[in-house]
Amino acid sequence: MPAKGYVEIAVEGCKGCNLCVINCPKDCLALNTSDTNSFGLYYAYLKNEDDCIACLNCAVICPDAAITVYKKAG
Repeated sequence: MPAKGYVEIAVEGCKGCNLCVINCPKDCLALNTSDTNSFGLYYAYLKNEDDCIACLNCAVICPDAAITVYKKAG
């Protein structure tokens, strides 16, 4: 089954709190621990786009509004 959504995370806006990762029901997100943003903070990224269901949990829970969720047509 094709992905239903896509998550875009603003790397510079993410402080790596991990709330989005914990609240993703499909385990699509992860915390990048091999790179940091310009503030020296780890950031979240979409590790598994194929499983994203565009549920918006990550965007709603993000305290910094650093996540945008797109729902794919069709």
